[in-house]
Amino acid sequence: MGGALIEGLSSAGGHTVIACDLDPDALEAVAEYATRTTAEAAEAADADVVVVAVKPDIVEAVLEELDLSPEQTLVSIAAGVPTDFLEARTDANVVRLMPNLAARTRNMAAAVTGEEIPDDVKILLDDVGEYVEVEEAQMDVATAVNGSGPAFVFYLIQTMADAGVAGGLDPEDARVLAAQTFKGAAETVLRSDEELDGLIDAVCSPKGTTIEGMEVLRDSVADEAVAGAVQAAEERSAELATDG
Repeated sequence: MGGALIEGLSSAGGHTVIACDLDPDALEAVAEYATRTTAEAAEAADADVVVVAVKPDIVEAVLEELDLSPEQTLVSIAAGVPTDFLEARTDANVVRLMPNLAARTRNMAAAVTGEEIPDDVKILLDDVGEYVEVEEAQMDVATAVNGSGPAFVFYLIQTMADAGVAGGLDPEDARVLAAQTFKGAAETVLRSDEELDGLIDAVCSPKGTTIEGMEVLRDSVADEAVAGAVQAAEERSAELATDG
């Protein structure tokens, strides 16, 4: 996730990005997108905004290496690690963020929470996609919807593409058609004030092909399966706060 943010910010331009990691392979992977790379936490900690993009179980150890001031902002994207845990271990202003991998292409969906979201953080987020401000209590479900959500969407794209191949489409053609369909549908939702049910109805002409397919979906448990996937991811996010 950290690498996706670095790549997106690089594409946006105008940002000084210092990538810090003890793993040389991780630094090599983002070197072309970062202003510079370092293995020294103290050097990265000089930034106005310090992003901690690590596994939840090592957040505490990382924070022990960062001597941040109240004038700085700590942005954590560690799933399940609550704001109060972070605030107890740093003097910096704390922002908890859950982005997703689409930050790489500047199409990120993100949820953010904190007592104060500084303008420089908002600018960073605007440059790599869309974000919403939520309450701390909503971060676990937001993690499930937008953080884990891309994998669920990839699964659905694959399912649609496979159906196209089964019907005789070339695999690459089916992949492009399915992926572009999701992209276009998502863009339509973001640009429209109409309710989703209304958008569905707009595609479903009477006795047409779409309504036949929608009847199959509505008679299935597809909605329950998707809701179950989101719920399972939400519960796991909550569990991460107590693991280790």
